[in-house]
Amino acid sequence: MDTSFYKSAMSEEIRDEGRAEGRAEGRAEGLLLLLGVRGIALADADREKIATCTDPQLLREWLQRAATVSSAEEVFGVS
Repeated sequence: MDTSFYKSAMSEEIRDEGRAEGRAEGRAEGLLLLLGVRGIALADADREKIATCTDPQLLREWLQRAATVSSAEEVFGVS
């Protein structure tokens, strides 16, 4: 059995993409949980924006803001 694919650059890229997707999903779930626990109401459009975001860094920024803001608008940088 040829296992060279598993050591290839393409294989590594696929694994990296999977890890990034996993980080994004986890951060989105954490963000929704944190906002819910803090009692910050979200419009359906805001929930969709969070759930469909695939940028782990942007979700990280939103998650950090969510710890101290008082409205959903502030999470997204609108005050």
